[in-house]
Amino acid sequence: MKMLLPPFLFLIFIIAMGLICWAAGFPHSFGFPYNLIGISIIGIGFVISMTGKKLFKKLETNIMAFDEPTVLVASGIYKYTRNPMYLGFTIAIFGFAILLGGSFSSFLLTAAFFLITDRWYIPYEERMMHAKFGREYEAYCRKVRRWI
Repeated sequence: MKMLLPPFLFLIFIIAMGLICWAAGFPHSFGFPYNLIGISIIGIGFVISMTGKKLFKKLETNIMAFDEPTVLVASGIYKYTRNPMYLGFTIAIFGFAILLGGSFSSFLLTAAFFLITDRWYIPYEERMMHAKFGREYEAYCRKVRRWI
């Protein structure tokens, strides 16, 4: 069975958000130039996400969401959040919602992305991490929160 990788889900949500905001013409909360704050928020999200990804690359560990984990990464940004890539994606989607004017539908999509990530992707990965690393992973979870 093919699984939808998180970066593709992220892109689908961004595209859907743009199309819905464009086609529906819902009222916006943030007009120009206030909506431009979204660019900074998007940047922060990408930096957080890429910091996590770069550490995985540096440690030569598996980054694929549905493959078996190879290393328990608990250093760098992973000392502060167990899921910096998901956190970064969620922050970036929130930034896109603001950039697109902050319509109610864009914030609903942001919440939907968060819920899918929090209730499906992360628990799946946590089960795999627990099966592979056991007590070491449990200790890590007690020290570091799922999000922030």
